[in-house]
Amino acid sequence: MDEKIKPRLEEAKEGKRTVYFADAAHFVHGAFIACVWCIVRIFMPTPSGRGRYNVLGVIDAITHNFISVCNTTYINHLSIIELLEKIREAHKDSVIPISIFLDNAKYQACNAVRERAVTLNIELMFLPSYSPNLNLIERLWKWVKKDCLNCKYYSKFGEFKEAIDNSLNKIITGQAEKELDSLLALNFQLFK
Repeated sequence: MDEKIKPRLEEAKEGKRTVYFADAAHFVHGAFIACVWCIVRIFMPTPSGRGRYNVLGVIDAITHNFISVCNTTYINHLSIIELLEKIREAHKDSVIPISIFLDNAKYQACNAVRERAVTLNIELMFLPSYSPNLNLIERLWKWVKKDCLNCKYYSKFGEFKEAIDNSLNKIITGQAEKELDSLLALNFQLFK
């Protein structure tokens, strides 16, 4: 935290660096139960099947700019490379360094991804294992689930996917700005 994250975030606050936090969310078309406690049993319909919508994204720690790659198959190193290229394209006219904090998933830490990041002049910073508390985008995924999935029934996979896309569009267009400003504050819970 003190050696890698904080110094880069300070540079980002001063406009000297762009800092992203990256991760993938794998939304499975099924029931997302929120907190429920009651005396009477409640039955909630849930779809059959295992349709999955994958969202690989990055969130800018300061501006909350969101960039993503979505698919219904799986996330692999090619997805990460596609995301890195989208990030570079979004900053093609900038000379400010770019850093991305991400976890140690094999498809993110492989040589192909590292080499492509070097050619795109993007610094990859890998977070310690089992530290979602240090990854800002984890809070964003929690918000997406709350916004469109918790206790909601989508009978068709297309409706499910559209609901997630609508939540992601709220982030991109700034409709969720007030909620996200509070949620994505740069305070991190640390554990000994």
